[in-house]
Amino acid sequence: MQNARESGANAFAGSGQENDFVLKFERLPRHEGVAGSGEADNGSMPEPLLPLFPLSLVLLPATPLPLHIFEERYKEMMGDIIPARREFGVVLARDGGVANIGCTATVEQVLRRYPDGQLDVATVGRRRFQILSLDDDKSYLRASVEFFNDDDAEAAPVRLRGQAVAAYKKLRNALEEQPPIEPRLDDPQLSFQLAQFVEDLDHRQTMLAMKSETERLEFFVRSLPDYLTKRERILLARRVGPRNGHAKHYTE
Repeated sequence: MQNARESGANAFAGSGQENDFVLKFERLPRHEGVAGSGEADNGSMPEPLLPLFPLSLVLLPATPLPLHIFEERYKEMMGDIIPARREFGVVLARDGGVANIGCTATVEQVLRRYPDGQLDVATVGRRRFQILSLDDDKSYLRASVEFFNDDDAEAAPVRLRGQAVAAYKKLRNALEEQPPIEPRLDDPQLSFQLAQFVEDLDHRQTMLAMKSETERLEFFVRSLPDYLTKRERILLARRVGPRNGHAKHYTE
């Protein structure tokens, strides 16, 4: 799997470097045509080619993503999108390709500009999209995309939302380190708020593609016990394996 550094950026949340970036930043103007939370309105107006940023992660709508930009092609991308307050697409990179469904992001803050053009930026997930075709005319990849929202606009049942929050609390208790942010439990798309703490990329990609909040929450509640069991086995193998060589090897 291609990691963030190979993609020209690395997500520095949780890396111990955050304090280096919060003291000096440039706040950017509000992005035109982008909703303040959740998914923006996906109208039918023709869209320009969307700059793509392949990373070894799955970004979800209305969730944060801090990035360190260091590769030349992505410096160029940021130079194109930041002045125009444009979105860029974050897609999961693996097996020499990219997933066909991703999530756009907007740069909310430039945290630091380096003399050599590197950047630390705070971004947030916005709209989901499906890739229709790819374009490599520029140094960075672009795509013709189709944006989509949920087919089912009805709110998820209150009972189901409660079950999902209870499942999240079990996940939170199982984390080795407590997350630096809390989910917005009143968000209409609660599923994305909760799924941002799941490390399994296939799990997150599946939820990103689902077009019903009820289905996403049901999937989250149904799949979390197996995810927690698998995660505990992986952690146990990591703790015990180096000591005695007898732990069964588990891979994510």
